[in-house]
Amino acid sequence: VFLLFFTTHEELQTLDVDDAFFSTPEDIAARALKPKGGVNFIRTFKRQAEDQAVNLPPNLDELVQNATYVQSPDNLVWQYFYNLKGSAEYPFPGGVFQWARYRRNGTGLNETEKIFSESLNKHENTLTLATLRIFSNELGQPHFHFNANEMGYVISGCGQAGVILSGVTTNFNIGIGDVIFFPVGTQHYIKSVCEEDLLLILAYNTGNQLETLRMNDYFRSTADHILAQLFFKKQEEFKKFPRAAK
Repeated sequence: VFLLFFTTHEELQTLDVDDAFFSTPEDIAARALKPKGGVNFIRTFKRQAEDQAVNLPPNLDELVQNATYVQSPDNLVWQYFYNLKGSAEYPFPGGVFQWARYRRNGTGLNETEKIFSESLNKHENTLTLATLRIFSNELGQPHFHFNANEMGYVISGCGQAGVILSGVTTNFNIGIGDVIFFPVGTQHYIKSVCEEDLLLILAYNTGNQLETLRMNDYFRSTADHILAQLFFKKQEEFKKFPRAAK
């Protein structure tokens, strides 16, 4: 089972090998592929009633005798493959984050991470994927991304997501199999609301290093005397808020 994400704001258009083949005139296909038997051999191919990109033939064992592949060199594989589950963990108060991401500064990256990161940056509007685990009844605090849309898929657990806009907050429950979407610049939060950890796969569409601002960062970065004016509270009261841990 694969979970797939695509970066497109248009209807996804896909051309499969069989669709391309059957859309090609028989004589043109015969001249291009040059099979034994020529156009008569091409005419033995029949389009299946179901899309073979989704439905495999029931007699697959009879049709395929050898399906082995030779592993490509590591320096080529790492452009397209990243072991997210085995990657470094980034803990935060309430959970753990793992991320296959692009970073401007490659210092400290191992060879696999460096090649994958460079590959991401070569492609316009690329995707980066992450896993987000929020411990039972904990919170992924409000934040927003300056330069990426975010989409998520719930693998396990249950929770509540919120979108915070000027004057309007939208809350909704999420569970296994649900997909969530946060447009670029939209402040949002996710919290776990059951005994099991909430686990999501997240996708960000950005060809650049993801830029994120969290609520505790921007709140504590605002001068106490400004906060006192905004909230009509004494300046010293804002020292009750702890500074965010790095």
